[in-house]
Amino acid sequence: MARARSHLADERIYRSVGRVLPSNARPAAIRAAGRADADYGAPGTPDWREIDWSEHVHDVTIAGRRVRYADYGSGPEEPVVFIHGWTSNWQCWLENIPAMAAAGRRVIALDLPGSGLSEMPVEKISISGYARTVEALCEHLGLATIVVIGNSMGGFISAELAIAQRSRVERLVLVSAAGISSASMRNGPAIAFGRALQLGVGQRWKHTTRHPMLVRPRLRHAAVSTIFRHPTRISTDLLYEMMGGMGREGFYDQLIANISYDYTERLGEIAAPTLVVWGREDGLVPVADAYEYDRIIPDSRLLILEDTGHVPMAERPQTFNTAVLSFVEETGSANEPGSHQAAVQSA
Repeated sequence: MARARSHLADERIYRSVGRVLPSNARPAAIRAAGRADADYGAPGTPDWREIDWSEHVHDVTIAGRRVRYADYGSGPEEPVVFIHGWTSNWQCWLENIPAMAAAGRRVIALDLPGSGLSEMPVEKISISGYARTVEALCEHLGLATIVVIGNSMGGFISAELAIAQRSRVERLVLVSAAGISSASMRNGPAIAFGRALQLGVGQRWKHTTRHPMLVRPRLRHAAVSTIFRHPTRISTDLLYEMMGGMGREGFYDQLIANISYDYTERLGEIAAPTLVVWGREDGLVPVADAYEYDRIIPDSRLLILEDTGHVPMAERPQTFNTAVLSFVEETGSANEPGSHQAAVQSA
């Protein structure tokens, strides 16, 4: 499913794409879902539906505001902290949290301030501010060293945390991370896109299992095919949980934070072994960014998943969980001889 391929074409694409959305990947046709392999949309194990999450969801006050987080599992190894992306919530990791816990890890997944059921922060939303929120949560929970896994904006925050808190982050996983092409986007078109998305989807989203975007396949595909490669192959209940983060207070300010912060010159300071995971057909963040992260971060490994969009952890949870667990259980460098190419070809 994932294979090595010359990325010269991807780099040419990266240099020539438009500035509204940096990726030029186009959504798949709805009928293409029937040709996707069996791994796409296959649920992770253990099944998140068998867990009473109410026992594991808590609130904490950070910088004067309520922050919601899930705390599940235990074990002697470094805890895993999951950080979601723009318009999302902690539930975007539902297919992954049980697998990490089953492997003997304590797992923390939070709603960033202004997302999910966390309150807006007192200070203006920023990538560095979000990294400080994660650090404060770790302090509150008594977490010394951690594995950090972030998707999209959450990957942006995860990398910022790894730069600012080198002794805290033991290993790092960047999943379709923002932070590279977003730094060179033209603000005007990007803001216009964000406002249109907020009006067209976010503000109109009513959190109900009977929402048309969930029960009508063609509307589901039209609404989220830039995020999921094959939306109709994603289970309705998972999509319902993940879309619960849409239209929250921080929606617009998070977009501004994504396109107004540039840390590319500091990425070389990341000391933690890093796994970069990307969908080849990511419709939001170009796959060329994956190669850039892998090139700039000194100790990194790259995994590209074919026929996969912006959220590999939800689109291919079985493959994602296997690859990430293998990585976090290692103790050495991410780019030991032979490991880099093997990671690109496997899965």
